[in-house]
Amino acid sequence: MTRRSFWAWGLESDEPTSQQRKDMAVAMSRKYGVPLESPRAPTVDRLDLRVPRVTPIPELAEICSTDSHDRALHSYGRSFRDRVRAFNCDFSNPIDIVAYPRNEQEVEAVLEWCSRAGITAIPYGGGSSVVGGIEPPQDANGTVSIDISGLDKVLEIDEVSRAARIQGGVFGPSLENQLRPHGFTLRHFPQSYEFSSLGGWIATRSGGHFATNHTHIDDFVESVRMITPAGVNESRRLPGSGAGPSPDRLAIGSEGILGIITEAWMRIQARPIYRASAGVTFPDFQSGADAARHIVQAKLWPANCRVLDPVEAEGAAGLDGCQSLLVLGFESAEVPQDDMLNAAIVIARKMGGVVEEEVIKITDSRTVPGGSEAGRQGAVGNWRDSFVTAPYTRNISMGLGIVAETLETAVTWERWPELDEAVRGALQDGLNRLCSGGTISCRFTHVYPDGPAPYYTFEGLAGRGAEIEVCDELKHMASEALIASGGTITHHHAVGRVHRTWYDRQMPGLFKQSLKAVKRVMDPNGVMNPGVLIDP
Repeated sequence: MTRRSFWAWGLESDEPTSQQRKDMAVAMSRKYGVPLESPRAPTVDRLDLRVPRVTPIPELAEICSTDSHDRALHSYGRSFRDRVRAFNCDFSNPIDIVAYPRNEQEVEAVLEWCSRAGITAIPYGGGSSVVGGIEPPQDANGTVSIDISGLDKVLEIDEVSRAARIQGGVFGPSLENQLRPHGFTLRHFPQSYEFSSLGGWIATRSGGHFATNHTHIDDFVESVRMITPAGVNESRRLPGSGAGPSPDRLAIGSEGILGIITEAWMRIQARPIYRASAGVTFPDFQSGADAARHIVQAKLWPANCRVLDPVEAEGAAGLDGCQSLLVLGFESAEVPQDDMLNAAIVIARKMGGVVEEEVIKITDSRTVPGGSEAGRQGAVGNWRDSFVTAPYTRNISMGLGIVAETLETAVTWERWPELDEAVRGALQDGLNRLCSGGTISCRFTHVYPDGPAPYYTFEGLAGRGAEIEVCDELKHMASEALIASGGTITHHHAVGRVHRTWYDRQMPGLFKQSLKAVKRVMDPNGVMNPGVLIDP
């Protein structure tokens, strides 16, 4: 396995070739009607980072790095603006030191050093943040990125209660590989799954595989162990409790401002055997949305219940650009899913959906070779493939001056049409003014009985050098629209630095003061990820 790319999604071996980038430049030139040339891709030897402002103490020197590649990799997440800056080798405020603790004792030692010396400490899981959650603050005297990828083991499995004690630094694929021989899975697959960690999922309230019911990592947490500058905070392992406010909530969604999540007991499940899926087409997005609402309110709890608008359905699933697509999927380790899928199809058809018999896939991995992967042909399979490869595709268009970014929210059903109109209107006005036009698409990533979680993607040609400014303005306009329409500033991308303005407006004032009080107790010197969630 080669090392991670400091600018692209994935490994250095995943970086696009010069020919791929030239081909993309030709394709985008045709699309936008202007000549575009792909500049030279960045390389490590072009990095010119300032000299580290702090030096690790001798006791920690062995686990600390000041290597340019390591520092660059840990300075940004993987949002559009992060990748543009990294592509341009713009590291004006890099991480000073990267620490790689191998156990809890070394985590404690690094935090004790940072707290005593007043050095900003930034927890680092997989670095997949798209909201500035791991970016160092501008006014820090020194910064240490604490990479816990060395804490990557499944430590214990309770097969009776179906739970596992897992270290926070484990990445998604490794976690599943360790559970698989025991017949279990966590079944939490965010789009960043390949390069994100359990601790990061918990700290950012990650949204995963299930589009209904168990939508967030919250639903799988049984207890959390977090190392803070003031000591260890560990909750009791319980299936549920009515004993006051949940201590787990101090860790879930804390975004690294209180401490580092080193372990968690997580609810696991038997690996699915039975699967059933179908793609349902609708004449428009709202019809598909109405069908999804009726299905989720019937409490059938499909694992997949995602609605793609016509633009999304064309680009990601290969439809004609006029129809919307509802992707349905059911799965179980114990019970065949034919009846559940059929019940959902009956509802979808009543709402005007069209389901061709050949797209209905019923599989049993005990009897069908490759059953766990069966049924991936057609629109549903195209969408799945597009979902997984999307971050890699963005690598190829870097440097062309194209703005391509996303935002997501959640809103109640009665407010959904108003929010959709407002967000699309704000984005279209901005794209027309700043990019002479562009495209907007939307899909539901998750649905609840009381509302959907819309996920918007927008793209336009800003021109090389103007990408970040244009992207920031477009996101600002869309964020204003969704907050004014009653949505949340983020459903699963976290707050970070990017969403702070709107999170401050969404968060009750007394809660903010309470959170500050908790931070003073757990992080008395204010070194943990200052500026994320609350001011330092």
